[in-house]
Amino acid sequence: MLDKLSHFFLRRRNWTLPYALFLLIFAIVPLLLIVLYAFTDADGAFTFANFRKFMMHPEAMNTFIYSIGIALITTLTCLLLGYPAAYILSQKQFNTSQTMVVLFILPMWVNILIRTLATVALFDFLNLPLGEGALVFGMVYNFLPFMIYPIYNTLQKMDRNLIEAAQDLGATPLQVFGKVILPLSMPGIMSGIVMVFMPTVSTFAIAELLTMNNIKLFGTTVQENIYNGMWNYGAALSLIMLLLIGVTILFTNEEDGASNESGGVI
Repeated sequence: MLDKLSHFFLRRRNWTLPYALFLLIFAIVPLLLIVLYAFTDADGAFTFANFRKFMMHPEAMNTFIYSIGIALITTLTCLLLGYPAAYILSQKQFNTSQTMVVLFILPMWVNILIRTLATVALFDFLNLPLGEGALVFGMVYNFLPFMIYPIYNTLQKMDRNLIEAAQDLGATPLQVFGKVILPLSMPGIMSGIVMVFMPTVSTFAIAELLTMNNIKLFGTTVQENIYNGMWNYGAALSLIMLLLIGVTILFTNEEDGASNESGGVI
């Protein structure tokens, strides 16, 4: 018996079983349940009515489109703010870069709801109105580190000899950035876009707190339907959101692959 147990634990493949079990229970089974509920009605019969209801419901469609717009604005803002910060942190002459990176990541150690409530308190202290502007500000504040760190990590690992080679060939600083640094940093940019866009398009707590429930995002619509017992329709909306996120990941992976193929060409 002991020999069998020792042989079992000595095989590396067997150590993956706990992770496979965790993945099955908390990832695969919930996804299968979402698909099952999305394509069935309250009686368990197969139907496309949940998706037809979404397509024929103007409020749900408008909320979906609006959520994508907010997610795009948040992602673009995080990219415009995060790339310069990551670039500065990756420079060798920036001796305190590791400390600054920790300071950027430090707010992530605080629960997102507490950070959002702090943002509400800040707007209240400054007598600023809660609404769409506060929503975008809160999104950027919460998800900006998710944009900075992947870009910083990519820039830090970049081969500096390529930059020196471009400079030796007479490239201007703008040409070095546009033809060497930017293409080589595209994997970090794509990772940052995915890490910001995905949670932004699916969040609901931030929108509820920073707009006093006056602005509804698609995540709020999903949450309300599930909370009210409309599991089938809520699952259909969740599946639509998952498909959107999946398309985003596929698109960014294709762009990432294209940038890697052309990144070495000066």
